[in-house]
Amino acid sequence: MTSDRADLREVEAIQRAWDAATPPATLGALVRERAETLGDQVAADWFQDDRHLSFRELDEQADRLASALLPLGVRKGSHVAVMLPNIPETMITWTAIGRLGAVMVPINTRYTATELAYVLNDSDAQYLVIEESYLSVLEAMAERPAMIADSNIIVVGAAAGERHHWSALVAQGGHPFEPPVEVTGSDLLNIQYTSGTTGFPKGCMLSHDYWVRTGYSLAVTRGDDHCIRNVLVWAPFFYMDGMWQILSSFFLDATAYVARRMSMTSFFDWLHDYQIHACAFPELALKAHPPSPADDKLVLEYVFAFGWRPESKRAAEARFGFRARDGYGMTELGTATMTPIAAGEKNFERTCGLAILDRQLKVMDEAGVEVARGETGELWVTGPGILWGYYKRPAANAEAFRGAWFCTGDIVRQDEDGYFFIVGRMKEMVKRSGENVAAREVEAVLNEIDTIAESAVIPVPDEKRGEEVKASRLDNGVTN
Repeated sequence: MTSDRADLREVEAIQRAWDAATPPATLGALVRERAETLGDQVAADWFQDDRHLSFRELDEQADRLASALLPLGVRKGSHVAVMLPNIPETMITWTAIGRLGAVMVPINTRYTATELAYVLNDSDAQYLVIEESYLSVLEAMAERPAMIADSNIIVVGAAAGERHHWSALVAQGGHPFEPPVEVTGSDLLNIQYTSGTTGFPKGCMLSHDYWVRTGYSLAVTRGDDHCIRNVLVWAPFFYMDGMWQILSSFFLDATAYVARRMSMTSFFDWLHDYQIHACAFPELALKAHPPSPADDKLVLEYVFAFGWRPESKRAAEARFGFRARDGYGMTELGTATMTPIAAGEKNFERTCGLAILDRQLKVMDEAGVEVARGETGELWVTGPGILWGYYKRPAANAEAFRGAWFCTGDIVRQDEDGYFFIVGRMKEMVKRSGENVAAREVEAVLNEIDTIAESAVIPVPDEKRGEEVKASRLDNGVTN
């Protein structure tokens, strides 16, 4: 039965289109299908490095790298840590790993030696692909994991030494390539580390299906995709955000313009210079770039306005003429809600939208009983393609799951129209410039300092970053 509400009809149409489609089941299959369909169209342009890849080049180079990794012992299920910035090698490496059925462990390029050692050990990484500028972090580790011998390290750059040189592997690899063991959508693709509330991060086990669904859902929620041909990607590839942004551009038949890192001063220049039609738009950019005649040169059609205040959305839509929509997701879930194009005035409330694409949501009280609409409680989410669980964390899995339902730790309410509103967080997180910073992680580092007996970290409002980290320390019973 079709709804008489335009916003619900929009959501229903997205679901029907997914149910009727036969999207590629794996990352490797998605890249191959795009290469066959779009060929020499530019898939991604790393404009700050003056480098780009067509869909055909991405597919071929991923094949060559995959075939060259095979003689090194990389097989289906092998764990390959990847410590690379936003460069073409990152996307090629991820596709090659997925094409083999191996598992990528993305490494934050800002990690210290201690943090790198933790993730390599915790993820049981057997191989490491690393950019040469981060080798000093690797060498500073007190003890390297036994499996990460030089023979299992692949270096992007000129400083490979006795280790494998990434470019040489690609050059010697073969194309076309078919893996020796079939790779399916239900196979594991990433162990993605995300900030935890009880010490160091936990590894989310994410399948190919997770990534395909996330990329698809964030593409189709933008409405008329024929208007979107250039997508800006500025989030780091070691977070889910950068990855879903580029995958969504694939589903739009668009070109992704990839920045090495976010620059608030350059952001508007990028939008203009590369005629960007869609992107994740930081609310802070509105204040950093006051209205000017240059506004008329922008061709933006749609922006993800995650966490924006309603007045900012209204002002931005009036100023630029684009559609600004909020949503809700997390590393564990991919996308759970989006605000429809047809939300009308609902868009200008502080809502994160309606459940989207096979996601079921409910709001639960502390006893695990679903509350009535309008009441607050913890958000639980289920549906195909969410995380399998946390890697080697049975206690955390027992706490986070109730059967098939994932307990998000976020406090929400759902109104009578079905829209969800985030009220607060049960978990101790600081939302700094759109990035979740776990209070416990910062405290753990501070508490290692000899002069600090105990520390406490809390979020405080910040005009530039939304929230900032504030730390207090306890010295001889006195808080400083």
